[in-house]
Order: sequence, then structure tokens, then C-alpha cells
Amino acid sequence: MATLEDRRRYYCSDVYLPERLQREVIGRLSSLRACVIRSLYLMYEPFHSRLSEKPSIPESTPTTLQNCSCLLYWCKKGSGNRTDQRWEFNYKFKKQSPKLKNGCRNGLQFPRQYEQVHKNPDQDCYLLQITTFNFIFTPVVMGMTLTLFTINVSTDMRHHRVRMLFQDSPLPQGKKPKKDQGLLVILDPVHSVRLLDWWHPQYPFSASI
Repeated sequence: MATLEDRRRYYCSDVYLPERLQREVIGRLSSLRACVIRSLYLMYEPFHSRLSEKPSIPESTPTTLQNCSCLLYWCKKGSGNRTDQRWEFNYKFKKQSPKLKNGCRNGLQFPRQYEQVHKNPDQDCYLLQITTFNFIFTPVVMGMTLTLFTINVSTDMRHHRVRMLFQDSPLPQGKKPKKDQGLLVILDPVHSVRLLDWWHPQYPFSASI
């Protein structure tokens, strides 16, 4: 488990840290564990190097988002020069916790005095960032479940295409999604696809979204 001592050990004053991860703030009990882990991915080289090695387009379609619920969606224009027409589409997902036979949610229960330390609003959350070469109209899918996610070759054979199928409820294990029973989102052509875990340095804090 990441601790405050780990952060002190690898602390580097030359590395930029967001205000929420500054030493003056991180010492507070609230979400301490999550902040320490985020700090290590900025300052600890073995962790940081893992992130820089990832390609702009995954070699294979990630399966992590299967049956995840879409919490938020937003898009913004690229921050490049005036001729840059790229758009960034952001989807925040949360993995649905499996239910046990007694109907309870599965999860580790911490002692009450450590609840604030382990508190993490973004636990089991992911941010899917898809950058396209132009703006594409997409339907509203917040509150729906992602049952199909594919990345393949674009129609122009030079870029990539992303297809996502959203439905009202999770897909039972072993069943294939039916395209006529949900909202299909197609982004084509695509420049890059990034899937960020909650501890990724570029994953936005819940308070900043």
C-alpha cells in the first residue's frame, strides 16, 4: 500500500505537482492514499516511465470498459493552432461492483478511523479520451452502460475508427450485444485513443470536472 513515507522518499522539488498534491495540502487525512499514489506516478521514475511508453492508439481494443457505466461526457476543441480542427471527446466510466449472493457489494471495509484516508471518489473510474480530426455529433449517453467498444481501421484506410454501443443495463455474461437495442456512437476518423486510470497524472480530479 502506498504511504506518506513513500511520497517523502521519492519527493522531487523539480517535478511540477498540482495544487491538490502539494505538501501543504496532501498532509490532510481526506483522500490521503489516493493523493500519495497520484504523486508517485509523477515523481517515481519506474511508475512515470510506464505511462510514457503507451502508443497513441492501443495495439488491441481494451476490455476494461466492458459493462462500465458512463458517469460524465464532455468534448472540447484542440488547443493547437487555428488550423488545428481536432476535438477531444471525454467519457468518464465507473466499473460496476459485483453483488454477492446476499445482495451486498463486494469490497474491503476499512476501520472507521481510516475511512477519510482511504476515501477516493474516483475509485474504479476510468477516463476514455478520444481525439478526432474534426467535430462529430454524438448522442448523450450519460447514465448508460457501455456494452461494446471496438477500435479498427477507418473507412479511409489511413486512420482509425472507434465504435461504442451504450445500453440501459449491463450485458449478461456470455451474451452478445444487439446493435438495435442501444445507442451506437461512431467516431471516425480518430487521431488517438487514451484510457486513463484514476491515478494517471492527466486524469482530472473529481472536484475539477
